[in-house]
Amino acid sequence: MLGIMQDRPLLISSIITHAERFHSETAIVSRRVEGDLHRTDWGTVAKRAKRMAGALDTLAIAPGSRVATLAWNGYRHLETYFGVSGSQRVLHTLNPRLSPQQLTWIVNHAGDEVVCFDTTFLPLMEAVCDQCPTVKHWVAYAAEDQLPATTKIKNLLSYEALLEASSEVYEWPIFDEQSASSMCYTSGTTGNPKGVLYSHRSTIIHALAAGLPDTLNLSARDSVLPVVPMFHVNAWGIPYTAALVGCKLVFPGPAMDGQSVYDLIEGEGVTMAAGVPTVWQMLLAHMDKEGKRFSTLKRTVIGGSACPPAMYDRFVDQFGVQVLHAWGMTEMSPLGTVGVLKNQSGDPQTQRTQLLKQGRPVFGVDMKIVDDAGQTQAWDGKATGNLLVRGPWILSDYYESGHGSPLVDGWFPTGDVATIDPQGFMQITDRSKDVIKSGGEWISSIDIENIAMAFPGVMMAACIGVPHPKWDERPIIVVVRKPDTDVDKAALLASYEGKVAKWQTPDDVVFVEAIPLGATGKMQKMVLREQLKDYQLPNT
Repeated sequence: MLGIMQDRPLLISSIITHAERFHSETAIVSRRVEGDLHRTDWGTVAKRAKRMAGALDTLAIAPGSRVATLAWNGYRHLETYFGVSGSQRVLHTLNPRLSPQQLTWIVNHAGDEVVCFDTTFLPLMEAVCDQCPTVKHWVAYAAEDQLPATTKIKNLLSYEALLEASSEVYEWPIFDEQSASSMCYTSGTTGNPKGVLYSHRSTIIHALAAGLPDTLNLSARDSVLPVVPMFHVNAWGIPYTAALVGCKLVFPGPAMDGQSVYDLIEGEGVTMAAGVPTVWQMLLAHMDKEGKRFSTLKRTVIGGSACPPAMYDRFVDQFGVQVLHAWGMTEMSPLGTVGVLKNQSGDPQTQRTQLLKQGRPVFGVDMKIVDDAGQTQAWDGKATGNLLVRGPWILSDYYESGHGSPLVDGWFPTGDVATIDPQGFMQITDRSKDVIKSGGEWISSIDIENIAMAFPGVMMAACIGVPHPKWDERPIIVVVRKPDTDVDKAALLASYEGKVAKWQTPDDVVFVEAIPLGATGKMQKMVLREQLKDYQLPNT
C-alpha cells in the first residue's frame, strides 16, 4: 500500500524560494575581492539567482550542462549556487589552489560549458582557457567597466551585465529530484581527481540533516561565518542549510588571515563559524598577540582534518566556545559525524575525551568497521577497522570513472581506520595509507601529532613512518616551529612519556620550514615522505 501524500520533488530551488518568502530581509555580508564589505539579503540573492538562471537560458546552456565557478566565498558565488542548480544545470565548483594542469584536466573531464570566476583568478583562467574546448563562455564576477582592457580570454563576459540584461521574473522548473545538482572533485592525492555528482534529493536531505540540533544546530537566529571555502565540498553544505533556516551569512572572501576573520566575527555578530584547523590556528595566534576575546561566537565547527586537543582546549576553556568536531568526505556531501554529547552527565574529562573523537553519525549515515578480511569489528572503542559508510547522500560511483563502482556490498570504503565506541562515537585513528606498522604493531600518527601540537612552540606537526632495519619502520615527528620560538628536541620527545607506550614514542624530531598542504588544507604526507626520502634515523 502506498501513502496518499502530495508528490513534490525535493529541489534546490525550493529552499531559495523559502528563504525569499520568509527571510527576505536577513543579511548576507561579503568581503569582496574589490576590497569592500558588501551587504545584501536573501530576497535580493533570490532575485539575482533568477536573473542568473535566465542569463543561462539566453546563453543557450541546456539542462544538465555543467557551469563551473572559480571563486571565493561571497554573494555572487551564492547566487550562482542557486541560479545554476535551480534551473536544472549542474554547478561545478573549481578549487583555485590546484595547478593549471589539474584545473584543465578537471574542466575537460567535467565538460564544463560556462566558467564564472573572481577577477583575482584572471591569470589562472588565462593559463587554461586555450586548453578547455568545451567551455563556451567565460564570465568574470565583475561589472562591465571592471573587465580588463586586454585579456587572452576571447569574448569575456561580465556577470553583472548578464544579470542586468536578464529578468528577475523567472519560474523555477519542476523536474526529477534525482537529477544532478552539483559536482565536486576529490583532491586527487593519488592519480587524477575523481568527480562526485550530487543530486537535488541528496543535497536537500543533507541540508535538512545538517541543521538538526545534534548536527550544526542552525536557526534563523544565527549569524554564520563559513570560512570553509564554497569550492570545498560546497562549503560543507552550509549555503543550502543557511537558506533552509534563513540565517544570516557572513562571507570572508579571499581574506582568511587571523585578523580579518576575527574582525568579521566581531563586526557581524557571528554566532557560529566553520573551517579547517589551519584557519583557526591563524585566528588564535592573532587573538594571543592582540589579547582579544569573542563577544558573540558560541560554537565553531572544525573539520577537514582532526582538531588538535590543544586547539579544543583553547576554544572551550579559554574562550567558552563550543567545538563541534566533524568528519566527512567529498564522497559524503560531506557530513558523516559530528561530536555532540548525548547528555551532560559524567565527569568533564570523560566528556572531553568523547568530544575529541570525530563524533556520532548524523541521521542518514550508517557506518561499520571491518578487518582486512571484511569481518565486522566490535563497537567497543578499542577494536580498529577499515571504516565503511552508506546513506542517501553518499556516492554510489564516481563520475565517468570507467573503473566501476567503488562500493563493497553496498558500502563505501572511506580509506580511514577507526574505532567506534558503545555510544556510537567514531574516532579516526589514521588514514589507511598513513598507519605506521612497527615490529608488527600499529601506531596511530594522529595520536603522535596531537601530543606534539600541545608542546610549546610547535605550530604544526606531522608524524610519518621511516624505514628501520629491525622494526620495518619507526615513527618520526616533523615539526614547524612558531615564529620567533625555539623547540628543544629532547624535551619534545620526553613529553611523550606516560602519554603513549614507550615503543610508540617517535625516534626523532625533524624541523622543517613548512609542511606541504593539499588544496583543501590537509597535510600531504605522501609529498612529505618524498621530501624526506634521503632521511636516515640516528643510530641505524
